[in-house]
Amino acid sequence: MYIVKRLFTMLMTIWVIASLTFLIMKMIPGDPFASDADVLPPEVLQNIRAKYNLDEPIAAQYLLYMKDLATFDLGISIQSETRSVNMIIAEGAPASALLGLQALVIALAFGLLLGIVAALHHNRALDYLSMFIAIIGISVPSFILAPLLIKYFAVEWGILPVASWGTWQHSILPSLALAATPLAVIARFMRSSMLEVLNQNYIRTADAKGLSTTKLVVRHGIRNAILPVISFIGPLFVALITGTFVIEKIFAIPGIGRYFVDSIFNRDYPVIMGTTIFFSTLLVVTLFLIDISYRFIDPRIKLTSGGE
Repeated sequence: MYIVKRLFTMLMTIWVIASLTFLIMKMIPGDPFASDADVLPPEVLQNIRAKYNLDEPIAAQYLLYMKDLATFDLGISIQSETRSVNMIIAEGAPASALLGLQALVIALAFGLLLGIVAALHHNRALDYLSMFIAIIGISVPSFILAPLLIKYFAVEWGILPVASWGTWQHSILPSLALAATPLAVIARFMRSSMLEVLNQNYIRTADAKGLSTTKLVVRHGIRNAILPVISFIGPLFVALITGTFVIEKIFAIPGIGRYFVDSIFNRDYPVIMGTTIFFSTLLVVTLFLIDISYRFIDPRIKLTSGGE
């Protein structure tokens, strides 16, 4: 029952986001074909507007758009009339998703490690060192870290390639630049959560029974301390994909961010709405999967309609 309720809520959320995106696009003053008014005959311009249903009342445009959206048709790009928005997303999403996934893996692996080490060595040298690294990661934006990585790893040392896309080596530097901030945030989350768990009575009891530190942390500590981090993974993953726009530009990556930025400058309404709905749907679905995963991570959590 809980899953059915969450599915309904998820669909309603996507519908509200799609509706608001449509209305906001219509509230923006101007016309995407205003620049063509001086070079195209009025009849041709009218046919083009009719192709995109811009000659219809806003209510009719909304119903037509929702009808197409129900069949997963996001429309045709205004700037590239031979390509649909679905094709544009299909072309750019794999590179952005790969970049986001790699950054997420890096952020989780090293963020959890730093957080656990800091908690186990609370108020000691390793704790201060781990949190210093975390502060650096939060303080230095990805668009500043990216040129530094390029300067040393690509230009001076020649270890990794840059400004191209093709092999897995090309994704290392942008993934590192993108993972720095979430890595730091995860480290701080995990440190605080682990410190709280290590002070629980059942941890002290297990320690008093002579359980080794490794078994204590792996069997009891991490599983309970990681729950707040799991809550953070859903929005983090989508933020990493949507946050690749600047990184994709710096490293010349053919991701979806390039199309989204170009569509804003070109007033390409179908691409703007399509990519916005795509990212919003990705976020909502990810949050739904995270909610479901709680039950498998901690059996004490029950998925009921009452929200327990």
